[in-house]
Amino acid sequence: MANLNFAPREEIAPVSVPARRDDNVFPLPHLYARVSKHLLPGEWPAIARDVEAIERLKKQRNAVVLGHNYQAPEIFNTVADIVGDSLALAREAVTVDADVIVLAGVHFMAETAKLLNPSKTVLIPDSDAGCSLASSITGADIRLLRQRYPGVPVVTYVNTSAEVKAESDYCCTSGNAVKVVRHVAREWGVNRILMLPDEYLAQNVQKDVPEIELIAWKGRCEVHERFTPQDIRDLRDIHPGLVVLAHPECPPDVVAEADFAGSTAAMADYVGDHKPGRVVLITECSMADNVSVNHPDVEFVRPCNLCPHMRRITLPKIRHALETLEGAVEIDAAVADRARAAVERMLAVR
Repeated sequence: MANLNFAPREEIAPVSVPARRDDNVFPLPHLYARVSKHLLPGEWPAIARDVEAIERLKKQRNAVVLGHNYQAPEIFNTVADIVGDSLALAREAVTVDADVIVLAGVHFMAETAKLLNPSKTVLIPDSDAGCSLASSITGADIRLLRQRYPGVPVVTYVNTSAEVKAESDYCCTSGNAVKVVRHVAREWGVNRILMLPDEYLAQNVQKDVPEIELIAWKGRCEVHERFTPQDIRDLRDIHPGLVVLAHPECPPDVVAEADFAGSTAAMADYVGDHKPGRVVLITECSMADNVSVNHPDVEFVRPCNLCPHMRRITLPKIRHALETLEGAVEIDAAVADRARAAVERMLAVR
């Protein structure tokens, strides 16, 4: 990634953007073109004021915004400097040239960015932006599992707290889970691995590594677990020729109904590589909104399951975080060192 050159950090007051405009001037039309399918023209001027303020603040703070694929289109397509899935954001967080990182995602992602950038200020615009998977397991749970399964390595999904990562041997994402599991089995000389906390991800990965026994936890994503095989069959009946792409956090019987299963990055790549005439992404609803911007020739069917936690992040909250530097993520040093090691081991797997 090219370095982002901003003005030096300075103490600044909140940016003041005029509330009134010449009615004949439509603000930031090049950005509105990217979100015009999701926002009415009358909604845009107020949103544009926040976008302009955020862009000014990024330059003054030497800041960068990392946006997850599930973010609302008005964030993903306007103020986010780097976008992607959890793995992409983790990789980019290591190399980003900025003093301040704003994570437009959920709390565990901001913690991961902080683990990899301990000297930088990492902001989460809403500290209540959590994750059902992250809240499904604790560090104490892993310590008990190690007692029950002595010598069995622990591979933990990045959708977890720093405390949980600190008790793990490796992290993984949905995009590299199979590769990490195979690496750990080979490096440790084992054929059993604790894969936590997403039950469905572990079950879906298990199909690709039948030679390795994966011991799963009972965590589930509250968005993906709601999809059913009947949902897929109904969509195919209503939309002939539909290509179905599913996230591996979905139940295995849902994945079995799909034409392709992969991370959000893999799904986006599939659309770009195969250009299906009509496609549905069985994942968080905003993903289709964001991918469709670059593929106007593809018809996207949208079964709208929204993540309530991702929806806590808004443009006004991003602006407020940059104005005040509130929402800074802090991690106990002892926990951070151990958690960072698990994340770095994951990033070293290629």
